[in-house]
Amino acid sequence: MVVPALIGSVTTIETHRAINAVWRIESAKLIAGLTRMVGDVGIAEDLAQDALLVALERWPESGVPDNPGAWLMTTAKRRAIDLLRRDKRLALKHEQLGHELEAEQERAVPDLDASLDDHVGDDLLRLMFISCHPVLSTEARVALTLRLLGGLSTDEIARAFLVPIATIAQRIVRAKKTLSEAKVPFEVPRGTELEARLASVLEVIYLVFNEGYSATAGDDWMRPALCEDALRLGRVLAELAPGEPEVYGLVALMEIQASRTRARVSASGEPILLLDQDRTKWDRVLIGRGLAALDRAAALGGAQGPYAVQAAIAACHARAHVADSTDWARIAALYEVLARLNPSPVVELNRAVAVSMASGPAAGLALVDALTSEPSLTDYHLLPSVRGDLLMKLGRKEEARAEFERAASQTRNAREQAILLARAAAC
Repeated sequence: MVVPALIGSVTTIETHRAINAVWRIESAKLIAGLTRMVGDVGIAEDLAQDALLVALERWPESGVPDNPGAWLMTTAKRRAIDLLRRDKRLALKHEQLGHELEAEQERAVPDLDASLDDHVGDDLLRLMFISCHPVLSTEARVALTLRLLGGLSTDEIARAFLVPIATIAQRIVRAKKTLSEAKVPFEVPRGTELEARLASVLEVIYLVFNEGYSATAGDDWMRPALCEDALRLGRVLAELAPGEPEVYGLVALMEIQASRTRARVSASGEPILLLDQDRTKWDRVLIGRGLAALDRAAALGGAQGPYAVQAAIAACHARAHVADSTDWARIAALYEVLARLNPSPVVELNRAVAVSMASGPAAGLALVDALTSEPSLTDYHLLPSVRGDLLMKLGRKEEARAEFERAASQTRNAREQAILLARAAAC
């Protein structure tokens, strides 16, 4: 939710900005905690929004509390009790919540804040499994998770998946209604059900990470907070399912990719491509964690899983302290393995880049040209971007310029568009 800027004193405006910041940080945890209590994700989101409106009314006068997340949760719980009082069928739940609220009000604020943090990891994980429940379509699972856990607006989700905003809004509303009608429990699945739903959870976590790693729209190249959210969920999931190699494969992939964060953007916010990055800025701690997770995946027999293979590709870059020492032949071979495991035009495009680095731009261009008639890549800006780069290396500047301009017209990220137009101009 975007809090409107109100005309008033500087203090009021600053308070509303602070509320905006608090909401971005606390909303997912708030919704997750409320879902645990009321058992309905739709009602939980409504309660969270109600608490935000109360904050908008009171905080400009009273100031932002020391523990805003705890304040919002307490306010939302009061709203929950009011709601339950109107439904006599939930009298037992009302009594339970009433006792819980009274107990929390008797404790000091720091203790209340700590009690919220005690549950936040588990609650976020439970919310992830609800958002990815099989009763929902794949599209609905992705949209709902990005909305509730990723903090993306309906517009951002719509742009990411190239569908109308109204379509995404309807998916989210219907998804919450479906979960309510199906009375989906707020719990982590177990046994065979856990295995069946794990693949969807992994997919959604990585989608959240990717939206943070390379923003699909807007003026920012990255949204690091989303990457951090996805990493946290992935790490918690690894603790939950210690015997699942693909969980470690995904964690390894995200850790290694996240290690490049400081090197991916210039001081002025301009994107820096992988081969141009200052690798001394790469976070060696995150790389170490990623390589350890990759070793764990291999030890569990999952070295050939799709996420583990992608992590192995990322590891090739991480082990190369300078770009010229990158083992492109191994990367090309790993992309060939990935293409067999998860056939897709995007994987083939990435393989073409690796082949061009290992065997020359002409070899890569031949693979890219074979993808130009692929319908799913018609509006995919990285296809003309890659093709333009290879044409430039081959000295075919006029063709390269046209490709860069086409790529710039297709991307929705302002930073990326500026780079592509600059490359076109350089031709």
